Amino acid sequence: MKKFPFLRIALFIIIPIFAFFIVQNSFTDKYVEKLKSDAVTASASKDSLLVEIEQKASEFEIPAQDAKIDKVWKKMPGYNGLKVDIKASFENMKDDGVFIKNELVFEQVQPKIHLKDLPPAPIFRGHPDKPMIALTINVAWGNEFLSPILATLKKHNVYATFFIEGRWAKENPEFVKMIYEGGHEIGNHSYSHPDMKQLSAEKIKKQLLDTNEIIQATIGKTPKLFAPPSGSYNDQVVQIADDMNMQTIMWTIDTIDWKNPTPQTLIHRVTKQLHNGAIILAHPTESTTKALDTLLTKIKDEGYRLGTVTNLLDEKRMNNK
Repeated sequence: MKKFPFLRIALFIIIPIFAFFIVQNSFTDKYVEKLKSDAVTASASKDSLLVEIEQKASEFEIPAQDAKIDKVWKKMPGYNGLKVDIKASFENMKDDGVFIKNELVFEQVQPKIHLKDLPPAPIFRGHPDKPMIALTINVAWGNEFLSPILATLKKHNVYATFFIEGRWAKENPEFVKMIYEGGHEIGNHSYSHPDMKQLSAEKIKKQLLDTNEIIQATIGKTPKLFAPPSGSYNDQVVQIADDMNMQTIMWTIDTIDWKNPTPQTLIHRVTKQLHNGAIILAHPTESTTKALDTLLTKIKDEGYRLGTVTNLLDEKRMNNK
């Protein structure tokens, strides 16, 4: 070896390097095996989670409810059901790797029978499971109160349904435009506020048609809803409105504001009757004008959302709840 010092040096260098590679390869193999094992475990965990979501999905699903003719409430809208979106729910939970109820994702399921599938009948309320209330305002007078009412609705970001008399609309087109441009819904309230059930079929048609034509000429849109003056109707009235592609709308809560109650009386009268799917009847009166701000606040505080009649009758659930 003394004759070959370079060989000793080479062995001194090579042997440690070789040993290092042997150890390193051992560590690498173990690391790779661990990665493979972890991947298998993670895959098994994900597969297990997916199976668990699929198995538990039915526990959280809500069936859709069909529109129907109720013995008391007459024509009632359906309500969407809820179905678990398996794929989206899995994506929500996969990082945690465990089932978490609050991370379930739902999709809405429509009922099989809709309002349009039912025979003509009046509508008094929305679906009893829908936490929404519609405010309706019948207009044939009260011009001096319309602007403050509209201002209060705007303040609360609430859209109402205004049922407008045709004769009034003809005389007050600017008010009609103001209501419509404020985002509110406009319905038919007859032409001259007669007792509709006392009219012949021909006169019923004329009352509805004349009003629709005036509203169409004013805002470019034909009403899809009809509110009988004083709530007076019969089967013939409802059938003719249906033939003209309009639902007949009634109410479940009456402000009786035309009797000029104090604002406190009006607010108490309404709030003690609040319920899911309620339709509130009001007019442009001093009582409603003074009570409206507090009334809208109280309705919201009770957990209800306010919307138009069309919103109320829609089958969609709010926020998938």
